Parts: sequence; C-alpha cells; structure tokens
Amino acid sequence: MPCIMGIDSGLTVTKAVIFDADGTVLAIARRRVPQLIPAPQHVERDMDGLWAATADAIREAVAACGRPASDIVAIAATAHGDGIYLLDDDKRPLGNAIVSLDTRADAIADAWNESEIGAQSLTLTGQKPHASAPSAILRWIRDHEPERYARIAHFIAAKDWLRFCLCGTIGTDRTEASTSFTNVLTQDYADDAFRLFGLDRLAGRQPPMAGSTEIVGGVTVETARQTGLVAGTPVMAGLHDVTASALGMGGYGEGVVAVIAGTYSINETVSPVPKVDGRWFCRNGILPGEWNNMSISPASTANYDWFIDQFCSADAKAAEATGESIHAILGKEFEAARERPSSAFFHPYLFGSPFGGASSAGFYGLNAWHDRGDLVRAVLEGIAFNHRVHVDALRDCFAPTSARLTGGISRNPAMAGLFADILGLPVTATRTEEAAAWGAALCASAGAGLFASPTDDPRDLASIETTYQPDPGRQKAYDEKYRAFLDLAGAMKPLWPVLRRLGAKN
Repeated sequence: MPCIMGIDSGLTVTKAVIFDADGTVLAIARRRVPQLIPAPQHVERDMDGLWAATADAIREAVAACGRPASDIVAIAATAHGDGIYLLDDDKRPLGNAIVSLDTRADAIADAWNESEIGAQSLTLTGQKPHASAPSAILRWIRDHEPERYARIAHFIAAKDWLRFCLCGTIGTDRTEASTSFTNVLTQDYADDAFRLFGLDRLAGRQPPMAGSTEIVGGVTVETARQTGLVAGTPVMAGLHDVTASALGMGGYGEGVVAVIAGTYSINETVSPVPKVDGRWFCRNGILPGEWNNMSISPASTANYDWFIDQFCSADAKAAEATGESIHAILGKEFEAARERPSSAFFHPYLFGSPFGGASSAGFYGLNAWHDRGDLVRAVLEGIAFNHRVHVDALRDCFAPTSARLTGGISRNPAMAGLFADILGLPVTATRTEEAAAWGAALCASAGAGLFASPTDDPRDLASIETTYQPDPGRQKAYDEKYRAFLDLAGAMKPLWPVLRRLGAKN
C-alpha cells in the first residue's frame, strides 16, 4: 500500500508525518524551531535552521516508519500562514523570516485601517490589513530597511520555503496566495493590490500560484541525501495551515465552523461565493470557486502555555519526574473551580486580539479567596470567549449549525464541553492525530491520484469523534459572563494604548 508524507511547520515545532493511504499514522518526528526576538514586537526565525530541523525530522520519520522510502508516493507541506520569507537573486534567504506573531507593522496596519486604504483593501482583497499580513510587513521593510527591500527577488510563505528546499521550485498555492495580493472576486493576483499598499516594485515578482494538489516538482538529489527520501518523489504545492487543519479534521465545508485552538484563535467556514466583512478574511479555498472565511486573532492556546511556563514551571517539572502531566493537575483544578461561582476573567491577548493592535492581556475581578484553579478557569474560559467573538461574527453571515474543534487544548475532553457551552453549538472533537499534516497529506494523495479530491477522507470519522451538546444551564450562565467579557474589552480599549506607551518607555 502506498504512503504519503505531510509536513507541518508551526511557530515552535516542525513535524514530518508519514501516513498510510487509509490515514493511519506510520511515523511522526518533531523538531523544535527557536523563535528569535531581536527587539520588542519582532518575532523571527532562521530560515536555514528551519529547513535543517525539518530535514532532520523527515529523516527520522523515514527511518522509523517501517516501510521503504520508495513507498512514499507524494509529499506536501503546510506551515504557519502570513508573515514573510524573503529570497534574494541567488535564491538565498534575505535575512531572517518574519513570522506571524510579529507585530512590528501594527502601526502601519492601524493607519491603513483608519484611512481609506483599509476599506479599499477589504473590497479588493477580501480582508483588512493586519500586523502579520505580508502587505504590512513588506511595507515596514520598505520604510525601515530600504536596502533589504531593494534586494527582494522573491517573497514567499513558510511552507513555500520548505517546498523550495524539497524540490527547488519557487511558488505558492491558491490559499496562501490570497493573504494580501489577490482580487477576492477573480481569486487571482491583482496589481492594484501592490499599488494600494505602496509596494509597486514587487508587482510581477509574486510567486507563481498553483493548486494545492498540483505537482510542483520532485525531491532533489541533495534533499534526498539529507532526508532519506527518494529523489524525484512528487512534491505538491500544499496549503496554508489554517485550511489544512480544517481539512484534516473533517471540518472543511459549508454549514460547519472549524475551530482551531492553537497558537492562534482560528475559526473558519467555507462558502461558494465571496462574502466580505471586516471581521474575517475572505480568502481562496482549496479549489476554484470556493472561499474560506477565516475569523482569526493570535489569542488562543499560547496564553495557556504562557500561564504554565510562568506560574506552574516547578509543578510541571515535578509532575514530569513522577510520570504525571501538569495538564492533568490543572485539569482537576479547573473542574473544581467550575463548581463554584467566580468573578475572575482573563483577556487572552498576550500576542494580540480582535480589538486592535494596542491590546494586551489581563486578569480582572480577582479577590484574595481566588486560587490557581480560578486563574486556570479564567484563562481557559477567556480563550473560549475569544473564539466566540469570531464564531459570532461568522454566524451573522454563514449560519453554521455545528462546530468541529482541534488544536492542542482540544485533547482535554472538558474543553470540548466548555466550547459547546460557550459557543452554544454542538462541538465535535475528532481524534485526529496531526490534523494539519493530514490535511497536507490529503492534498498530496489527491495529486498522486489516490483520491479524487482532497476532501475524500478515507477514514471512518464517526468512529474517531465525539460530539458534545451545550448544557442549557451552563450556556445561559456563560452568555452572561460573555457579555461581561466584552464589556471589559470595551472599557479597556482606551487604556490599552496607554499601557503600550508605558511599556515602551525606557
């Protein structure tokens, strides 16, 4: 039986996963990829380091899968979306990549959105500019690093860099191409978009666009030597990781909202026509004539990870030493805290929010009788409340009747129930191992002719998923808390810029 490789490179970990044609995982290998923070708001990564880590992961997965490398009939990559990866005329990295947690361009995006450029961008490209959009980052480079800007020969995304390292061709796919510079109606590049953002020099330099299932090259001899893959193995164009995650968990389609609780709060649904609104990105779907409507903010599980790192590190080490999990310990504290009233709230805005570039995180309503369980509860509820901000926006136009949940936080069964209560929707948690990598593998499989379409998932999804219905009593209580959550955000809006200025003072 043939097998397929899906590569998934997130903001902290890059993974190579080999699947059997029926979706069974044969091997997984992971490598951490360090983030570089050379200045406040600057979040970068070394591009050669990313490839070296990914190549190591591929080699380990190939060696561990128990099948010859020649059984791998196709490869596709997905990776964090937005941000920018630059190459010079020699096709070498032009400095570090700027990843999607970077907010150096937030003032540029805010200024555009306060002017007519924001409205024009929404009409033309289907989305308003934001700090991690390629348009805003490239404009920042133009204004602050003109020598670097003048040397840009190619600008691509994270998974496109991995594709180049695999097969030596430069390009992108339909989903990634629509992050800044495509016409939302035609789904093709628009020179007007480059002019709108003051990036005229880059018009015509955009990466060629292919379908996610299209073969864009074969593994090079050098890459085969590095990874253990067979030279010539077909490489497909792949897709943006937001779309890949929805596809991999069976949530890519109309009538359902895919909720991905990862580093970002990602909430998306597919439509057969473009529907434009400032609260979401209307981007290209996998196939022509499909649009993926994404309501997103960098405000989800990364806040929970931060809480553990900052306030639970000793307990985490002690738990690890005894074979226990800090997540299990906090899970018990969370469940106990849910059984009592609490005024504690948390805005999960360590890296950004739906409410503007100056927002920041905060605990509210704390009293001396609150314990760590109340704080954990506030963090997890705050994450789910922020997802509801986005889901409510999509419900205004698309009326999804159910949600599907994935992301690291979804592995805790209590979280799917919490999301059901807060969203007021049936929430299905699918036991999909490596959803984004499987989404990439589905595209690779379709390109290799194993399936007619990337949505032809061969797995019996009913056997690997559980649906949680909202509890009427808890849903009513959470509706009240959600209104308070929004009121707190409204009250903080004029104060967030003040806090940002105080934090910037020497």
